[in-house]
Amino acid sequence: MTEYEKMIRGHLYIANDPELVLMRQEARILLKQLNESVQDIKAGERLELCARLFGKVGKGTWLQPPFYCDYGKNIELGEHVFFNYNCVVLDVA
Repeated sequence: MTEYEKMIRGHLYIANDPELVLMRQEARILLKQLNESVQDIKAGERLELCARLFGKVGKGTWLQPPFYCDYGKNIELGEHVFFNYNCVVLDVA
């Protein structure tokens, strides 16, 4: 079982595993771009960044930067989700 698999199952895992470190670094790059974006999420760059960051983005999602998370891909958003300024989602499981 990989460290990622352990993490998402809620088992003890090694956070500095190279795969997990790379996943966090990739998420941080997307978060930096997302948090610097100025367009609304309905169209354009911010919606594309959310689609790349999250596991799923539902219709009517609204995200007001800055937003923070660990990995992003573990987050699945339903319809009409609203994240206000400075939202933090700890998505390690």
